[in-house]
Amino acid sequence: MTDPPPTLAVRTLDTADHAAYVGSLQSASFLQTPAWGRVKTDWRPESLGWFDRDRLVGAALVLHRALPRIGRTLAYLPEGPVLDWTGATPSGATRTGALASYLDPLVAHLRAGGAFAVRMGPPVVTRRWQAATVKKAVADPALARLGDVPADGTDPVGAAVVAHLQAAGWRQQAADGGFGAGQPQYVFQVPLAGRDEDALLAGMNQQWRRNIKKAAKAGVGVRPGGREDLPAFHALYAETAARDGFTARPLAYFEQMWDALLAEDPDRIRLYLAEHEGDLVAATTLVRVGAHAWYSYGASSTAKRDVRGSNAVQWRMIRDAREAGAAVYDLRGITDTLDEADPHVGLVQFKVGTGGEAVEYAGEWDLPLSRVLYRAFVLGRAFAPYLRRR
Repeated sequence: MTDPPPTLAVRTLDTADHAAYVGSLQSASFLQTPAWGRVKTDWRPESLGWFDRDRLVGAALVLHRALPRIGRTLAYLPEGPVLDWTGATPSGATRTGALASYLDPLVAHLRAGGAFAVRMGPPVVTRRWQAATVKKAVADPALARLGDVPADGTDPVGAAVVAHLQAAGWRQQAADGGFGAGQPQYVFQVPLAGRDEDALLAGMNQQWRRNIKKAAKAGVGVRPGGREDLPAFHALYAETAARDGFTARPLAYFEQMWDALLAEDPDRIRLYLAEHEGDLVAATTLVRVGAHAWYSYGASSTAKRDVRGSNAVQWRMIRDAREAGAAVYDLRGITDTLDEADPHVGLVQFKVGTGGEAVEYAGEWDLPLSRVLYRAFVLGRAFAPYLRRR
């Protein structure tokens, strides 16, 4: 006979205790660190903890955004909360009760605080596809979406979370090609654990290995940067945005990100600069929490693309992440398109070349607490610019 799920309490958590809890874990999203709340200055951050009696068993960064003139908030947990999702979804009859013991007090706390809806992105994997599977699927004209491709692996925890949320009235947010209003549902990751540099190189496709060698032969050097290098990074990032058709964030955003993340952990964020004969040809940021490292932002020059600075800087970040103890190098979002005519497929092919795997997460889910206000929110999409892409 299984034990009943514990009775958990959710209450406000001191940011120092929140940071210490996240730091004690093998992995947690950097979007769930209290430092990230200081980056998102357009939102009001709140640190919450789950307590089993006096023992802290979970944490969350909640970002609140108020409706104009009303004051009620959308409570957003990007890539969170940080829970033992495996323990919250055990096999057997208590599965629903166990997960509800975490989510029900969270919802009650946020409702009491004036939230009109809760949005969260459970950091649980549902499916995985190896690089070879994705490459083959892109070449198959009968396949249009990654979700239509039989997965190489599925995760019962992710399936249990999705089933619970559907039954409990949560609404999954449609991901437009894999990118929804918030964080990407599909990402590409390179497993690092137990692999040396030779194994990592061998896992890449021939084009990636050739480009890494070409960059080295051309004399591309990659160096770590400091805060003083952020303006140069940003200039290249703005060039990339203009070329690729996305809206660039201001320099002040990256300065705030740099200051906030480093204040919490001196090794949380790094800047990398790839240079060729004195010219900056590529630049990237790397963020790490425990054993998970993310390629966060990247930029490349239109000129000198033939020296392959982007490949060089990615290879340096992969090696540094491995040496720092990361088990996963995460290249972040991809769309789920497989149509070779879609301009987004080039990003998929670039990341697939690293030889890792495409990973589908459970996605983002909304729970309306006020149906009238939530409907107005959905119709107005007043928050879309604030939610998009971290």
